Amino acid sequence: MPHVRDVVRPSLAVGVLLALAGCSLAPRYARPAAGPLPEAFRGASNPEGWTVASPKDEAARGPWWTAYSDPVLDGLEDRLNADNPDLAIALARVDASQAFLEELGAAQQPQAGVSASPTRDRQSDRRPLRGANQPNEYDTRTFAFSTGYELDLWGRIRNEVAAGRAQTQATEADLASARLSLQAELADLYIKLRGYDIQAQIVQDSLKAFGEGQQITQNRVDGGVSSGLDVARANAQLADAQAQATELRVQRALTEHAIAALIGESASTFSLPPQKAAVPLPKIPLGMPSTLLERRPDIAAAERRAFAANAAIGVARAAFYPDISLSAAFGFQDVGHGRLLSATNQFWSLGPLASFNLFDGGLRRGREAEARAEFASASAQYRHVVLHAFQQVEDNLTLLQELGRESGQEGAAAEAARQSQTLATNRYNEGVVSYLEVVTAQTAALQAERTAEQVHTRQLQASVDLIRALGGGWDGDMRLSRSDGPATQKPTTPNAP
Repeated sequence: MPHVRDVVRPSLAVGVLLALAGCSLAPRYARPAAGPLPEAFRGASNPEGWTVASPKDEAARGPWWTAYSDPVLDGLEDRLNADNPDLAIALARVDASQAFLEELGAAQQPQAGVSASPTRDRQSDRRPLRGANQPNEYDTRTFAFSTGYELDLWGRIRNEVAAGRAQTQATEADLASARLSLQAELADLYIKLRGYDIQAQIVQDSLKAFGEGQQITQNRVDGGVSSGLDVARANAQLADAQAQATELRVQRALTEHAIAALIGESASTFSLPPQKAAVPLPKIPLGMPSTLLERRPDIAAAERRAFAANAAIGVARAAFYPDISLSAAFGFQDVGHGRLLSATNQFWSLGPLASFNLFDGGLRRGREAEARAEFASASAQYRHVVLHAFQQVEDNLTLLQELGRESGQEGAAAEAARQSQTLATNRYNEGVVSYLEVVTAQTAALQAERTAEQVHTRQLQASVDLIRALGGGWDGDMRLSRSDGPATQKPTTPNAP
């Protein structure tokens, strides 16, 4: 019967190894603080309450561009999602990151292999310690099975895998950020193009009126009622309007080319027919809680990189402790005669291997200091992204509010300019005023109508930028779950982003 100590000692040793195998030298992770954050957006006229946030970049955003009720834009966005080359590049990076994570995870599993080596050897006549009866040439046959497993006592491998997983999540968030950015860019260009269409129609209507006015003035000059100065003014006004029409065609063409590149089509084969209907301004909720920033993928990417940098500290600290691995080998070997797979040809080995660097000239301390500095940098970058996100939301909320007021003011100005144009034309036909007043009134009316349309376009663009700043809209499931422990637990502090 074995002695109690013979049973207890191995059990204690196994227990110690298992306990150490759960050890990690990475500091306990806490999401970097972003500083004092507001309870609500100042630019929202009826803000909802602020609640503590965690990254929710995986929440479904859906086709947010459908809020603009334009089927042409819907089709373009679908083509962008399918064929944009920048998205293909970002997707390939995600695939590469996932493959690298799989490589890191392989180190957590035992490694096993089989080898076979039939060789013909010739040894030197002057080989040291060569026996007198040894042949010059001989055969060797070896067949072996080997396995090895590194005991991750200090958490180096686990922290490498955790950092790799966080980097993969950051890369996936980068893909979502790139997709959202490109979708918003396409919507912005489309809105700009439709704005050019409306302005072009305004100029064309003015060209028709200017042409009729020029003809009336020429008739009056021919009849001796007006002077040649009126004709010159009418001609100058008509030529200026024609130049405006040409500039609008140029700007529209360049915008159309940019849209083609985004959806993955050659600019030479792509075209969008002009559209007279204006793109409607979508209804934006008056009060948007700050939790919507949870859905911004760039915030999620910055937080994941901070987590990865924290795990890298554990990897650097593990280098101060010995590496311990277990290895085993079993096989058969002979000199090329008889049966290789026989009991007398067996060989085997089993045992642990420990290695420790006694002196490295400060290499490990330097690497730990570098890892801590990288974590500090990643934490500062996270704070920068969060604060910049709030700035973007506030900027576009302010733009929407102020442009709404400006749009009403410009609409009133355009209406007044049209009335002034009608009055001036009637007074000119009655011979009360010179054609200079007609030209002045018509030019002011054209400029006011174009300015009103430009303000409407800026409103639409600000709404796109706001949706982008909010992470892609305000609808969808806001739930998210990850398995990184403290890295994704919802914080309870009031200043957590």
